[in-house]
Amino acid sequence: MASLVCVGTGIGLAGQISVRAKSYIENAELVFSLMPDGFAQRYVEGLNSNVVDLQQFYAREYEIKSRRVTYEQMTQAMMEAVMAGKRVVGAFYGHPGVFSCVPHMAIRRCKAAGIDAWMEPGISAEDCLWADLGIDPGQCGHQSFEASQFMFFRHRPDPCSHLLLWQIALAGEHTLTRFHTSRDRLKVLVKQLCEWYPLDHEVVLYEAAFLPVHEPQICRVKLQDLPDAQLTPVTTLLVPPVRKLEHNTEVLAMLGLTAADLA
Repeated sequence: MASLVCVGTGIGLAGQISVRAKSYIENAELVFSLMPDGFAQRYVEGLNSNVVDLQQFYAREYEIKSRRVTYEQMTQAMMEAVMAGKRVVGAFYGHPGVFSCVPHMAIRRCKAAGIDAWMEPGISAEDCLWADLGIDPGQCGHQSFEASQFMFFRHRPDPCSHLLLWQIALAGEHTLTRFHTSRDRLKVLVKQLCEWYPLDHEVVLYEAAFLPVHEPQICRVKLQDLPDAQLTPVTTLLVPPVRKLEHNTEVLAMLGLTAADLA
C-alpha cells in the first residue's frame, strides 16, 4: 500500500539516527535520500539497496538554476514513486522538517491525494548547537530566523535572549541560484543588528560535526568582524544576549510577586 514517511538521520553519521527511522529505511520499497556527503549517502545505501540520491537535482557546475526548481523536482520524483503504489521513505540529514521544504511539500501533496504520509523527527543542527556550546535555551529563551528572512522582513530580536540566524552564508541572497553571499550584504546585516547589539558584541559562528572523528567548528568573533569571517553553507550565527532578563513588574504585581521572589 502506497505511503510516504520522511525521516531524519541526524547530523552525526549513523550515531544519531533513531531506531524507528532506521527501520523505515530498511523496510522501504524505495528510499530517496538527501545527505551532506558521500559517507552519509553510503551509510543509507547500506541500509537499503534501492536508494535514489536527491543531490542529482541540484545545479551542476556552471549551471544557473533556482533552488525552487530543484526542490520541485525532488518533490515530484518522490510523488511519482508514491503514486505508483510504493512504500516510500524520504531520508534527510538532520531533522526532515527543519530548513527542509521538500518533505513538507511531499507530505502535503500525499495527504491531499488521500495517501498516508507523515514525518519522523531527527536530531537537528540546533540540537547539536546547544550541546556543543553548553547552552540551555530555557534559561533566557531564544529566537530563530533564516538569515535572509531576518534581513528582508521586520523581525525584532529580543536582546535579552539568544538569537540564531541560519544559513548566514546566504544572508541577503534572494535569487536562490547561489550558495554564497557577499561582504557588502553581511555589512548590511551587521548594520541591522547594531540596532540591538554593540559592534564589539561577541557572536559565535557554529558548524556541527558531520563525522564522529570531527569536532564542531566554533569561532567567536566581534559582530563588526562578521563580514570578513570565513563562512560555509552550514554555518549558523549565534548572537548571545546582550542584556539580562528584565522583570515584568506589572505582571508580577498582578500575581502578588516581586523580583525578589524569583531570585
